[in-house]
Amino acid sequence: MAGAPVLPNRLEFTLTVPFPSEKLAWIAQRSLSPDPEPRKGGISKHVSVTNSILNVSWMADEARILRVSVSSFLDHLALVLETMEAFGPPPVSGLK
Repeated sequence: MAGAPVLPNRLEFTLTVPFPSEKLAWIAQRSLSPDPEPRKGGISKHVSVTNSILNVSWMADEARILRVSVSSFLDHLALVLETMEAFGPPPVSGLK
């Protein structure tokens, strides 16, 4: 995370997810951001959009906490992607 010092023994994980459009990336960001981390200490998550890329970064004190948070986020991301696919606009004919 830009501007946040990385402390010794702190774990960091970054995920970038490309979307077909900036609009879809913003929809995903708004859908995934409201979920605060259940634990107040030990982990932080930052979700942002750059062009059509969803950027997510975590910092955690323990590997177990990081693994649980990332796993939960990926489950939610999969649901968002499935929903976009099921209810999104139909593809333009001739383009995929």
